[in-house]
Formats: sequence, structure tokens, C-alpha cells
Amino acid sequence: MNKKQKVVLIDDDRDICLLMERFLAKNDFDVRTAENGIKGLRLIRDFKPDLLLTDFKLGDITGAELLQKVKSSDPDLPVIIITGYSDIKVAIEVIKQGAFDYVTKPLFPDEILMTIKKALESGTKERRGTAAILKKAEKASQYVFGNSPASKNLVKQMDLVAPTNFSVIIYGESGAGKEAIAREIHRRSQRANGPFIPMDCGSISKELAGSELFGHEKGSFTGALNQKIGHFELANGGTLFLDEVANLSYDVQASLLRVVQEKKLKRIGGTSEIDLDVRIIVASNERLPDAIRKGKFREDLYYRFNEFTLEVPSLRERKEDIPDFAKIFLNQTNEELGKSVQGFSAEVQMHFKNYPWYGNLRELNNVVKRATLLTEGEFIESAALPFEIVNHARLMFADKPAGQGTEQKEEGEDNKKGDLRMAAYEAEYEMILEVLKKVNFNKSKAAALLNVDRKTLYNKMKKLNM
Repeated sequence: MNKKQKVVLIDDDRDICLLMERFLAKNDFDVRTAENGIKGLRLIRDFKPDLLLTDFKLGDITGAELLQKVKSSDPDLPVIIITGYSDIKVAIEVIKQGAFDYVTKPLFPDEILMTIKKALESGTKERRGTAAILKKAEKASQYVFGNSPASKNLVKQMDLVAPTNFSVIIYGESGAGKEAIAREIHRRSQRANGPFIPMDCGSISKELAGSELFGHEKGSFTGALNQKIGHFELANGGTLFLDEVANLSYDVQASLLRVVQEKKLKRIGGTSEIDLDVRIIVASNERLPDAIRKGKFREDLYYRFNEFTLEVPSLRERKEDIPDFAKIFLNQTNEELGKSVQGFSAEVQMHFKNYPWYGNLRELNNVVKRATLLTEGEFIESAALPFEIVNHARLMFADKPAGQGTEQKEEGEDNKKGDLRMAAYEAEYEMILEVLKKVNFNKSKAAALLNVDRKTLYNKMKKLNM
């Protein structure tokens, strides 16, 4: 017997819900309905439908916002928008954002049934593709954290804390993979079937942080044109990850402490309380006790979060893992670009080992991507690497005071480290790079600031292997 395909219908018109539920049930679908967006999102989370059919105008949330939240947790779920004739232009815009199709009111059952069948067929193909990707990622997961003692210790601690409901603080440098660690803790926890909702506290303004965390009611402040569901509410039953948590303002921290203590939430401008069951994982590249001493972070909030602490080692502290990570990134880039680069030359591997990787895994990933794109042969050579990686030792020498860490060369010996041409080469590279950063890598603006034409700048960048 074939398993019935599941459909969620969200519409604030109860008559439409009742009629559509009966019609779709007669056509062998398992249907659940909700009269607003909040209940609909919870229903989607718990019921795990094969398709979503939703009105564009809901009382508490817009169709566009609902679509964004659904696609963030399940990008392959087919969504059909129900709209009035006058809103077709808006509906088409929403389709560009990921909806499968739209149907207009008044609703015609045969039209809806045909659209649903097409959407389900499309969704099945997408989900098969996603399942294959997830299976492949799961197969490679044993290599994700590396085999160095530092990596093995990290995995051991993750396995220890994941099954609990402890709040976790993750410390680590930028690019070290703090969000990946948080996702892995969630995946290994009893909340794995619930949502994982990340929020970058460093990229959100102080004015918007409270609304993003707690949500708001329509009209609660200037610009609040619709009701908004916050990250806490979206994470209900799952895990909320707050990256760079020390960047939250003191006022928002006070509200956050109240929510964490009471496990209840009021949206900004709201009166009713919402019960919460959320595990919190926070991350910071700054020690929170240091932030407390500077007056940037509340001590009472720190103690609420500090039930378990994880240290993510930098790439410099686990250099044995660099070949494994580089190979993973190479395989991913080969698949993305449709290339078949086999590996890295011995010289490149030496450069990788000697370079300090201040940007950690993110920097290594970017370097491998760029090098793979530039490589025509089977192996990545030094010519495909950025200047600062190939010449790291020379740049380090140039920064040292005279006589420190070196010995005088015998007369007549070729001393490349003191070569004037090399010094000029490095100075020119640094100047161009500094100007490019100032103008957000706009080459026309950089050329104007450097008082050269665009072609000259391109030639110099090519010569400097930028």
C-alpha cells in the first residue's frame, strides 16, 4: 500500500481550509490545516509535509516571510501560494524567491490538484538530490574534525555534551568553524529532529537585535508593518546558536537573561507569553570573562550560558589536519567546478604546513578554491597560491629587527632575503592590496587612487600573482 503524501494548508479562512481538506483527502492526501503562520510553522516542523499550500495574506505573517522561514529549514519543500487576482505581481516575485507556483482565488479544485501533483513530482526530485548530498556528507563526516590529538579531544568533548541539555559556550578564532561545531552538537543531540536556528549577533544592528531574537507585533514600533516571529520562537523544540554573542547590547542582554531564566517569551509590543523549549549554544572569539571586565557583557548572563565550554583549536594548533582538510576542500571544489584536479605538489604541501593560517579553515578553503580554479594540470602548484603564502618566510624576515633570528652571510653568497628587488616587489604588493581593501576591491577606484590606468593595475596584479 502506497504511503499517503502529506500536505499542510495555511489559510485564515476556515471555510477554505475545510473545503480543501475534504477535497484533498478524497484524492488520497494526508492533510493538516492551520489558520495562521505561527501555527503553520509549528505544524510544518512536527508534521513534516511533502508540500505546503499557503495563502499569501495571513493575519500574523506575510507569504514572503513565511516562505523565507520555510526555505531556511527545508529548501526543497515545494510551496504553492494562494493569492487574489490583484496580487499576482507580488506572487510572481515570491516565486522568484523559491515558491513553486501560485493559484488565484476563486479556487478551482482541478487546477489546484494538477499544480499540487506537479509540485510534488518536482519536490521528490529535489529531495532525492539533497538526500544524495547528505549521504555523501555523512560518509565524509569522519574526516571533518581531523585526526590530530587536538581534533580528537574536541570530538570527545562534543560527544560528552551533545546528549545533554546544557548550554554551551564555544570559543575559537574567526574562521575556525564554531558554527559547524554547534550544528554538529545539535545533530548529535536528542533535538536533532528540531530546528537549528543560527544568528550572527555581530552583523545585526543594536536596534534590530531585539526584534530578530524575540520577534515583534504589528505596529509595536515605527516600521513594524507586520508581525515578526523571532529566532527564539523559530528555534522552539530545537537549538538556537548565537554567534559573537558579546556584540549584543546591554539592553538586549537583559531581555535575553529574562527569557533564558523564565523560559517564556513576549514579542516586542506583545502581551501574551509563549512557552519556550530551546537549547542555547553561544560562540565568541573574545573571552566572555574579559568582556565582563570591560563592561561589555553581563556577568549573570555569562553564568547562565557557562554550563559547558568548548575550545575550537586554530589550524595552527592542528597542522597534522591540514592535508585532510585541504583534500576535502579540493574534492568539494572539483565537484562545484566540474574539474578533476588530483592533489597538491610537494612544494604546495610545504607552504601549507609553514603558513600560520590566521583565517583558519575559512582561509584554507578559499585558497584551495582559488588554486583549483587556476590549475589546468593534475596537481596544484605554487604558482596558483597567493603571494603571501608562497613568500611567508620572506615577509616574516622583513618584519624582524636587523640581526634577529639570522646570521651574517659570507661575502659573495646570494642573499635573496636582502634582495632590493624582492623588497620592492613586496612593498608594491602590500600597497596595492591595502588600496584594494580600502575600495572594497573595486579595481577602477583602486587604479585611480594609485594614479595608474586600469590596464596597468591588471598587469601589475598579474605580475605579483594577485
